[in-house]
Amino acid sequence: MKTPAEGNEARQSTLKPYQIYLVANGDLRLAANQKCWSEQAKMEATLTRALQAEGWRVVRAHRYDAAKRHGFIDSQKMGLEVFRRLDPQAPLIVAESVWQYSQHILPGLFSHRGPILTVANWSGTWPGLVGMLNLNGSLTKMNVPYSTIWSEDFSDRFFTSGLRQWLKKGIITHDQSHVRELASLKVPPADEQLGRGAARKLKEQKALLGIFDEGCMGMHNAIIPDELLNPTGVFKERLSQSSLYAAVREVADHEAQAVYQWLRKRGMRFVLGRNEAADLTEHQILEQCKMYIVAVRLADEFGCSAIGIQYQQGLKDLTPASDLVEGLLNNVDRPPVKHAGTGRLLFKGEALPHFNEVDECAGLDGLVTYRLWRELGFSPENTLHDLRWGQHFKGDGVDDYVWVFLISGAVPPAHLIGGYKGSVSERQPAMYFRLGGGTLKGISRPGSIVWSRIFIMGGKLHCDLGLGKVVELPLEETERRWRETTPQWPIMHAVLPGITRDQMMARHKSNHIQVVYAPDEKQANRACRVKAAMLAELGLDVHLCGNVVLDPPSGETEQSGVSRIRVAKLKGRPLRRARREPVLA
Repeated sequence: MKTPAEGNEARQSTLKPYQIYLVANGDLRLAANQKCWSEQAKMEATLTRALQAEGWRVVRAHRYDAAKRHGFIDSQKMGLEVFRRLDPQAPLIVAESVWQYSQHILPGLFSHRGPILTVANWSGTWPGLVGMLNLNGSLTKMNVPYSTIWSEDFSDRFFTSGLRQWLKKGIITHDQSHVRELASLKVPPADEQLGRGAARKLKEQKALLGIFDEGCMGMHNAIIPDELLNPTGVFKERLSQSSLYAAVREVADHEAQAVYQWLRKRGMRFVLGRNEAADLTEHQILEQCKMYIVAVRLADEFGCSAIGIQYQQGLKDLTPASDLVEGLLNNVDRPPVKHAGTGRLLFKGEALPHFNEVDECAGLDGLVTYRLWRELGFSPENTLHDLRWGQHFKGDGVDDYVWVFLISGAVPPAHLIGGYKGSVSERQPAMYFRLGGGTLKGISRPGSIVWSRIFIMGGKLHCDLGLGKVVELPLEETERRWRETTPQWPIMHAVLPGITRDQMMARHKSNHIQVVYAPDEKQANRACRVKAAMLAELGLDVHLCGNVVLDPPSGETEQSGVSRIRVAKLKGRPLRRARREPVLA
């Protein structure tokens, strides 16, 4: 399926007036590009008509490939070849309706001098919004100026006014009034002291992140340079997925069976079949159980406090998906794993925080959150999700914009309605996971959450923090949202008070968002304040987003138990003021 711009491919060194480049970046995996191409072609056709209505002509920067049956840039090599032909001063649109590997086009965008616009269609069908957010976060990290916008059909007022501004001025300005810099705010002293004390403890004792190969799926934004990470007290233990895979081959079958039976006894369901190419099989599950055992043992061997497994691309042609492993690791109540030699129980009574897709920003965030929530006496299980999509929902006591948070395969069962009994494992989609493997799927339980995202901007670590609530939607609405996205993956119905859809999209610098539950809204506010203080003490520039309460009623921060005792003992400096950085639109 060709696009309306087909035949207008870039062959010239300079564009004519009122011509604009269009780039479509894609996946590295051929099956994904082929399956998603029809949706991309429809999106490009609609976007092309919107540009034509403004008097502009689209010049597609690369051809549809009939042999591959798609029209995406599908490698960094191809990206370099495409950008060598382009006028570096010309306006350029990156149009996305699918998941894309940012590294394919980052070298070309890095040196492009014309205005850049990232565009996604507001749809959950394929992860186009997720792909655009990853590209935005990567461009922000690289200090490349860009603008960004999104739309359901490219005809709404929000889109057309933004497009016109960009066509005239080369920039789109978005409302980001929901963001407040912590440096200009006053945190209650007890919360500030508790957060700073936890940060000093981390910096003094230090911790290791186990990195099983950096750079999953071209996510440049997910790699923290050592010189930015190390001042927080956290260091990388660089491990290899090859060693992980080799160790999996040595695990005894009876050990894997023990993990599998533990999960079944807890009530977890597995949707099994016999066709390895299309179904989830016991063989795939047992391979995942072996990987789970090895991950715990390697983390213990190397002294890691959290680990991240890349999987894509390194393991995808060797072994089933790692996602089930990751969900189990993030849960305090999980199958026991013993040291292979001594029989010692490893990480007894603790989760082993895992950061999906070896996203190091999520790794630092997850480790900080886990330790602080332990300090606060809260359930420490936390995870990342994709900021996938959303729609307003009215009914059953809900009348809000409800986001679909969805991650590729697993969350801790403690986050799900019914825990293990509410969890089901289904086969991963074949176009992403050729060798299958089970997910850890369920519906996130209603409750108060704290969300966050660590990112790099202006050469510094930053963190956005906010509050949210998870709502329970009717089952038929949940099923519809699953059908609109990826039904094999766990879902969270999230409401973000004080933040509109467009504010969130304009500000967020990643495809991922970190979430953790709090006992109630009051404690979520307190925990958010304490975490903000902790991150500031670690050296991050912290920003509070949406309705975070800074001035609780008198006595609200007076907590009984360990936390109050620790606050009484802590002394320290006031929060240092973070340097203000420009917000890229």
